[in-house]
Amino acid sequence: MGMKWEDSTVYLALGATDMRKQINTLAAAVQERLGLGPFSGALFVFCNRRRTTLKILWWDRNGFCLWQKRLERQRFRWPEREAEVAEVGVRELGWLLEGLDMEKAHKELRYETVV
Repeated sequence: MGMKWEDSTVYLALGATDMRKQINTLAAAVQERLGLGPFSGALFVFCNRRRTTLKILWWDRNGFCLWQKRLERQRFRWPEREAEVAEVGVRELGWLLEGLDMEKAHKELRYETVV
């Protein structure tokens, strides 16, 4: 794979996605439903209603790639939010794939001064 995922932006397409959808339909959903650029090199993550399957779509230099993971006995801890899309880090995507709850992790703090 020519792309380094650790440098990527990750977008979760919140809600449920029909997992019969393939590259063309998912890329169209990124553009039309989420209002994002499917050719940006970002990772776009989709989950089915039962939360047993994830698909990740990304553009890699000269074509789309589609990665899928299906759980046999457990469920992904897919975020419950009202928004259409959530931006997370690659680290949080790893947690999602490992079955951890991204919502319960410590949030990053950023300060400008010490005092």
